Amino acid sequence: MSSPGTPANTSYNTAAAMEFFRSAGKPRTFAKGKKIFSENQRGLPFLLMPNRMYLLLEGEVAIFAKNKPIGTVLPGQIFGEMASIDQGPRSATAVARSSCRVIGLDHRQIQIALGKKPDFALMLMSVMISRVRESISRINASETPLSGTRARQSIPLGKELVADLVRHLGPATRMSYGAGHTIVKEGQAGALMYVVLQGRVAIQVGGSLVEIVGPGGVFGEMALVDRTPRLATGIAETDCKLLAIDRSAFLYLVQNSRRFAASLLAAVSDRARFMTSR
Repeated sequence: MSSPGTPANTSYNTAAAMEFFRSAGKPRTFAKGKKIFSENQRGLPFLLMPNRMYLLLEGEVAIFAKNKPIGTVLPGQIFGEMASIDQGPRSATAVARSSCRVIGLDHRQIQIALGKKPDFALMLMSVMISRVRESISRINASETPLSGTRARQSIPLGKELVADLVRHLGPATRMSYGAGHTIVKEGQAGALMYVVLQGRVAIQVGGSLVEIVGPGGVFGEMALVDRTPRLATGIAETDCKLLAIDRSAFLYLVQNSRRFAASLLAAVSDRARFMTSR
């Protein structure tokens, strides 16, 4: 977590967040000084101890990373969203600065809430994408090189979901690129996101390789969510076949396919976790 709470420069709507959380969870109270979750803590879903995403209703929550305070969560903000989606380790510690009321949702409850209010998936993606942008800005400002960072392998969508997308979107959305072709370019406006059907695409930030997207992987989705310039450059590492999704199709899929929304959230969460850990 590079920034606690909900970043200001997103499409986040507090009232919509309240409705989303109340549709699937119930409030609980943490006493002043109580630890809500700990850095590096992993969820244990099979022991009924999954990581949860929280909405703060009342009070204040202090966020610490490596025992250093990095900020405060205020009422109406969400926190802990990345680990709740991918059940990876917590990147920070959250402590009740005062007596707090929160609603926490585990992965199952998030799926239930998305079925009722699918548009909230876009808000969650916007929050996580803002964290990625903040991380890249921080890295650029500190001149910390990304060149020494080991490239990650993207999380693929399920084979059945990819097959459904291919059938639903039709042959006109399939594209082919030869090795070495630049598919998307950092800083440019983005009109399409892509699902890799065959081949591999290298993702670069500031000229440094950060990710390899293989079959089933997605890229370019961030520009569709927040309509801001591309964060990265995508170059065909091998000959590639891609499925191109424009914004209208993207919005339709998020709003009408809980499976697509949840899978894309997981992919964005994993990407945000990687970049915020740099």
